[in-house]
Amino acid sequence: MKKIAVVLSGCGYLDGSEITEAVSLLIALTQAGAEVSCFAPDIEIPAMDHLAGQASGEKRRLLVEAARIARGQVQALDKLQTKDFDAVAFPGGYGAAKNLCNWAEKGAKCDVNPDVKRVITEFHAASKPIGAICIAPVLLARVLGDKKITITIGEDKETAAEIQKTGAIHEDCPVDDYITDREGKIVTTPAYMYDDAKPNEVFKGIFGLAHELVEWA
Repeated sequence: MKKIAVVLSGCGYLDGSEITEAVSLLIALTQAGAEVSCFAPDIEIPAMDHLAGQASGEKRRLLVEAARIARGQVQALDKLQTKDFDAVAFPGGYGAAKNLCNWAEKGAKCDVNPDVKRVITEFHAASKPIGAICIAPVLLARVLGDKKITITIGEDKETAAEIQKTGAIHEDCPVDDYITDREGKIVTTPAYMYDDAKPNEVFKGIFGLAHELVEWA
């Protein structure tokens, strides 16, 4: 059975992992026969008031937030050992661009969480496949851009232009499809980078990504 690590960035579309994407990924990976383990950095983050669409003034622990999605079965990201897994996947949600790095502020010049950077670098060096959903491919662009990897975040021109500044190549892709970089062993899908996407369309793209990831692993 293939072992896949899933790295969560909290829980909630403006301040964590997008729940629909994360759940779709967990379902699709297990449906493809994989054994899934969830991880998240053990850091504090500012929480959002999702009704008001602004910061609530509260701080929340990322690991505790991620445990909502993982039903408590989550470990700190510094415990993730590349040798124990066949592939790794990063669901999107704004948390990927705010909590796992600061792309939301700095774009192509962003800083990536040291453990996230380590995991991406190690999996790529070991030729183990990496999946990223929605905005999460920017993590791969920032860490592996100089390797000329090919990724997608859909067709958002501004984000695509910023991705290309890292050296990575961006390909447009519809919501229900995915892009594979066979040489780099990277698979990405846009999901809610299309704001008006329906959950079933998001699932279709993620389902394709998950099955590709498990097949490669």
